[in-house]
Amino acid sequence: MQILVDSNILLRLVNAADPQFQLAWDAARKLHLRQDQLCVVPQNIYEFWSVGTRPANMNGLGLTAVTVQTEIGKLRSFFHRLEETPAVFVEWEKLVVLHSIVGKNVHDTRLVAAMMVHGITHLLTFNKQDFQRYTNITVLTPADVMAMP
Repeated sequence: MQILVDSNILLRLVNAADPQFQLAWDAARKLHLRQDQLCVVPQNIYEFWSVGTRPANMNGLGLTAVTVQTEIGKLRSFFHRLEETPAVFVEWEKLVVLHSIVGKNVHDTRLVAAMMVHGITHLLTFNKQDFQRYTNITVLTPADVMAMP
């Protein structure tokens, strides 16, 4: 099964000091061992770069651009990268209008649009509540994954 990995998971996987690092790592490893295909889209990389290079006192990781570039290279070697297509914008526009999406939630909607275009039904995230309006996807938290047989 293909599973899109939210940026909040990726950011924790590179920050061993984060209290949720181990849970994110264990969940990703378990899914990988189950032979699920863990995927990212360009939106994940944009968000990773933004938070990774943002100062720590502004809710970022405070990493240098060179360090973030290195970490992105590692992530790209582990996760299957799905391509950006014009269809993602078309689907995103439908979803933001249908669900009256405003503010920061447009970023999450873009991930869902990419899922729809690429035929992905599952998302791994720490923010399950942010995706509740999308009834056509299954949202998993790392805790959900760890509870799986």
